[in-house]
Amino acid sequence: MKILVLGGGGREHALVWKLRQSPRVEKIWCAPGNGGIAAEAECVAVDAADVGAIVAFAEKVHPDLTVVGPELPLVNGLTDAFRQRNWAIVGPSQQAAQLEGSKIFSKKFLERHGIPTAKTYGAYDTPAAAYRALSSAIWPMVIKADGLCAGKGVFLAPDFAAARDCVERLMEKNEVGPGGRRILLEEALEGDELSFIILTDGKQYAPLVPTRDHKRVFDGNQGPNTGGMGAYSTDELLPDDLRETIRSMIVEPTLHGLAADGIHYQGFLYIGLMLTKSGAKVLEFNCRLGDPEAQAILARLDFDLAEILSDVAAGRLDPSKLRWKRGASACVVLTSGGYPGKFENGKRIEGLTAIEKNTGVKILHAGTKLVGDAVVTNGGRVLGITAASATLEAALASAYEAASKITFEGMHYRKDIGAPSTHLRAAGG
Repeated sequence: MKILVLGGGGREHALVWKLRQSPRVEKIWCAPGNGGIAAEAECVAVDAADVGAIVAFAEKVHPDLTVVGPELPLVNGLTDAFRQRNWAIVGPSQQAAQLEGSKIFSKKFLERHGIPTAKTYGAYDTPAAAYRALSSAIWPMVIKADGLCAGKGVFLAPDFAAARDCVERLMEKNEVGPGGRRILLEEALEGDELSFIILTDGKQYAPLVPTRDHKRVFDGNQGPNTGGMGAYSTDELLPDDLRETIRSMIVEPTLHGLAADGIHYQGFLYIGLMLTKSGAKVLEFNCRLGDPEAQAILARLDFDLAEILSDVAAGRLDPSKLRWKRGASACVVLTSGGYPGKFENGKRIEGLTAIEKNTGVKILHAGTKLVGDAVVTNGGRVLGITAASATLEAALASAYEAASKITFEGMHYRKDIGAPSTHLRAAGG
């Protein structure tokens, strides 16, 4: 098989890493890839979100399968263009990708199909209307940008002043771009967050191992939201009774709702949950693997990923083929100084070579590029130090030991990934 992977972050490096392990795979391209992916696949300088450019590249190289990593190509309709040409691809249609592309679309879907979620206060497309709504709000409140914002469009506002500041930044200062032109105001939920991700061919579905992500930039869930500062996976996150509740109350109603709305969904579906005192509720949908959840999930994989994804694209998924390593895994994200705000690129990364010899740790590149023989920073989230072991404690110890040996100017990472104090009272989404 020849496979094309779209994207250039840590999630895509994890996909390439596992696809390469399949005896079926003889060639992998990654568009655009990054400095770490370049050692494991042929990186091509094509923007993954440019549907026309990706179609032209695929016409030239004829991949047997294309796997879409990030959300923007899906929202832009890439899978529709491929399926019109009968090319095998893993990812939902443009219509289905609205579950992530529009928070307002997603919320209306949840309410229409009676799926547990936070109470909605309203959706607004002008700052004036939003400010009026704030005057009678219940605090704290969650403010969500409607469109794509690279994981940075959700704000927990404890009071009127904070909420007004959020609305101003989103709708008047355009700090997150077009995604903030419309906003959603909703109830703040409290509890433990859980990332529940499934893989579906449109008929059958298979849940992946459970994960928990850490969004805030600083220890103890402090500071602004990011794309994700780390994640971990252990079966202890999901007792059997909770798994059954999520399946019957959320997963299957979601799939039935999509079918009832005439939406064929194929690929990964990420269901972000808050485990509240009154039960599990949906915070958000993503129409692809999470990042850094993918790194933790794929570290526990014990099946041929190329085979399974080919089956998904062909509409013949067999859920029984998905097998997982027992134990746990963890991913610690190393970021550029200043992220998720302003940061500088081009910082030389030291210490990578020695860690690559440690078979228990995988360095997954997110924001890097090659400059001559040097690997330098090229993004906010730079590396995902990923480890799997028999216990969560051992996986975390391996990941943190490796992280301590890597240096670059301004490097920052959370020291409490997987710690009990980070599980609790995370409000908002």
